[in-house]
Amino acid sequence: MKKPAGKAGGSTRRAFGTMSLLGAAALAFFATSASAEWQPTKNVELLVGAGPGGGNDRIARALQQVMQDKKLVPTPVVVMNKPGAGGTVALGYLNQHAGDGHYLMVQNPAMVTNSMLGVGTATYSDATPVAQLMADYIVLIGRKGLAHETGSDVFKALKADPKSLSIAVAPGLGTGPHMAVALLAQTAGVEPSALHVIPFASASEAITAILGGQIDLMPSTGGNVQGNIEAGSIKGYGITAPQRMSGVLSDIPTFREQGIDVVFNNWRAVIGPKNLPADQLAYWEGVFEKVNSDPEWQKIATQSFLVPDYHGSAEFGAFLEAEAKESKDLLTGLGLIK
Repeated sequence: MKKPAGKAGGSTRRAFGTMSLLGAAALAFFATSASAEWQPTKNVELLVGAGPGGGNDRIARALQQVMQDKKLVPTPVVVMNKPGAGGTVALGYLNQHAGDGHYLMVQNPAMVTNSMLGVGTATYSDATPVAQLMADYIVLIGRKGLAHETGSDVFKALKADPKSLSIAVAPGLGTGPHMAVALLAQTAGVEPSALHVIPFASASEAITAILGGQIDLMPSTGGNVQGNIEAGSIKGYGITAPQRMSGVLSDIPTFREQGIDVVFNNWRAVIGPKNLPADQLAYWEGVFEKVNSDPEWQKIATQSFLVPDYHGSAEFGAFLEAEAKESKDLLTGLGLIK
């Protein structure tokens, strides 16, 4: 696993580093030097591989709002929900429109791990990376009444007995939250595959189990649990961010503060169909650069406990290559890949 500079023994995952910078710069120069005269001439379909209300859907609707409010795109942007098979149904639809920049898709780490887990055969290389937009960090929450005071206490207990605490992961095994808690355990000296992990189909179902006292712990993105934390119905044990978040999450320490040197980013990004021409890619990179610096977008991000974290096509593509190797290693360690 990668180690952050100057932090011996730590683990940093899903964070951009110095990756093929010369190659990335060259590709970025090529993309932005190509003809930038292309622009949409019909409705733009912004695809989401799940139903309304989830993290990717919220990102898509925020993008739609900012792009249309600020007139960054000359034609309407329409959010299209195409749930099924962990996003592979939407990815298949996207690639029915190869080379056409009127079709985009909001994605997260599932685009890297789905094929590894046997959820469809399409991989991240079957699309065009356009831009990474957001960092989305994982909060470890616990039920009320749990005896442990801190995240450090939790992992000390798990080190003594990995099955002493039940851990809900959603939406299923091998997802970002599951890999986050596995990496935390591994860094704290706990065998990840020995944890008592229980998969749930959705975060809302897992949160209900936490509230009912049937489950002890759950790793989740901040946006899913902010209301429960504010209400005091659950306890936040730590967050996988490099520094503390704002608002209702501000009292939750990072795991680095607690001696578990892990940063884990359940990133959000936009991809295009395969074979997207350079002029169309350059157009969308320009749009998303403007979105990233827009105050309205930054406000939406803060309210959802997301961190604007723009990286263009070349750098995002290089990141995906490294991400695929790290994900495969971690999923293999969890026994989810043979």
